[in-house]
Amino acid sequence: MFHLRRILALASNTVTQLLRMKVLFFLLAFCVLVVAAGFAFPAVSEAQQLKLLKDVSFGALQAFAVVMAIASTALLLPKDVEDRTLYTILAKPVPRIDYLLGKYLGVIALIAGGLILMDAAFSLVLYIKQTIVIKEAVDWFVHQQQGQADAAGIAAVTADLEKQGLTWSLHTAVWSIFLKAAVLTALALLISTIASSTLFTIITGFAFFVIGHGLGLFRDYFFQGGISRWDYALSAVLSILCPDLGLFDIVDPVLEGHVPSVMAMSTMTGFAVLYIVGYLTVAHLLFVEKEL
Repeated sequence: MFHLRRILALASNTVTQLLRMKVLFFLLAFCVLVVAAGFAFPAVSEAQQLKLLKDVSFGALQAFAVVMAIASTALLLPKDVEDRTLYTILAKPVPRIDYLLGKYLGVIALIAGGLILMDAAFSLVLYIKQTIVIKEAVDWFVHQQQGQADAAGIAAVTADLEKQGLTWSLHTAVWSIFLKAAVLTALALLISTIASSTLFTIITGFAFFVIGHGLGLFRDYFFQGGISRWDYALSAVLSILCPDLGLFDIVDPVLEGHVPSVMAMSTMTGFAVLYIVGYLTVAHLLFVEKEL
């Protein structure tokens, strides 16, 4: 049976190990990028300024989560073998399931912390930008009305821009990015237990990332003439072998103003948990048999 205190100690050590890889520089670069995106497009309309800020910020959020999930996880096991740290840990003795869970929790804890900080920085800049553009839009509206603007007209201008500004639904999009990263981390950890090199794990992980986003298109193309029981079986096998990352793609609809339902968020979270548990279980079975 795994030991929680031992797992948390390994997770804390993993976070420290990853921080030494200069991850915080990415967070600093993100803050600079968000501030630049927030005030670099004064020529476009107010709504477009807010949309561009959200597009750039969420693109950086997803890039951070995916790169951390795949690249950092791929580096952990080979580095521990190279430094002989793995042999010291397992000789204590520490069950291999504890080692894997500690490494996994360490990676997703760092991803979660990074996303929280980046979300906070993005929300602050977006709120400031939203306040500025609303004031500019209201001033322009009042000027166009030659000082005769009514409260209803001002409220309508404000409401239209607030829809493009800071809303609670934006945080659900950040949650979906975290779930996708958590699934990719578990998959990368599984690959690293059987891979012979870090490069192989990274390339394979990104290949699964690309394929995972194309599973929906694959089903639409091959099953457009009707779906038989064999088609269902093939679709299920593909979704097991490769995570269907399209399940977590709610960022674009949220940026367009769509608010995901509680049922949709619960379903997305449930699928992520199933993928994570499945990949970690297989990773443990493979790692137990691995000769070190």
